[in-house]
Amino acid sequence: MAPKLYTFGLSVWSAVPELAAEELGTPVEPVVINVVEGENFKPEFLKINPAGTLPTLVADDGQVFTNTTDVTKHLIKISSKKVGAGKADIIAKIHEDKYDPNFILLTVRNEEEFKKAAGGFPSEFVSNRQSALEKYAAHPDGAQFKDFYDSKILGNGTIHKIYKGEHSNDDFFATSAAHWEAIAGYILNDLNDLLPASGFIDGTEPGETDFHVGAWLTRVAWVAGATPEPEGINALEKELKGSVPEKVAAYWKAWIVRPSFKKVYEKTLH
Repeated sequence: MAPKLYTFGLSVWSAVPELAAEELGTPVEPVVINVVEGENFKPEFLKINPAGTLPTLVADDGQVFTNTTDVTKHLIKISSKKVGAGKADIIAKIHEDKYDPNFILLTVRNEEEFKKAAGGFPSEFVSNRQSALEKYAAHPDGAQFKDFYDSKILGNGTIHKIYKGEHSNDDFFATSAAHWEAIAGYILNDLNDLLPASGFIDGTEPGETDFHVGAWLTRVAWVAGATPEPEGINALEKELKGSVPEKVAAYWKAWIVRPSFKKVYEKTLH
């Protein structure tokens, strides 16, 4: 039996163990949880992962891993292939809230971006989440997760009201701009400093650190308009307000030719 990997095709953090599984040749049984429809808020999924997040892994021995780092570490542990040891500090930093690659899908910094988001996927995504949260919170099986639902309904509801024009968006504009500035700063400084001139952070082939950083960079680049081509990373120039650093561009080019990358991002970058 292969471990069950709860995942979704547009989940940035699910791509981390997916890249790892492909690179390591470790079989997993994918279980799709459609987060766009709020399936991760179903009481039956919360019984597996009370945080309602992806990826989640249920190992052969029944162990449950509920965050990206632990899921990926377990896949590495059970693999017969050895990869470069991960750098815990880099992995932890890439997961900090201020660099959250999920939030950038919802950010709007001005009226033009607001109109686009309010009439497109971001608004649909937030609306679907709100409906799912309210539905499952009202279900008898959801009673044991009341605190979870109350918190999520409040947080998601605030953005939902912004998109619906029921709440001032000035603060959201500022928060969105600050978030993008933090991400641009990380790419220009931290990421550029830690990357090698060629190859990967953990060696000539991707290692644990690279699975995280590669997935993160792909999401950021995709939101900026990148395509899986050598020059696709240049879409980030508008966010960086200048050229993409050479080492970042080289890292992108090293990733996009990998069979693992082509498999995980076969349908679309995300």
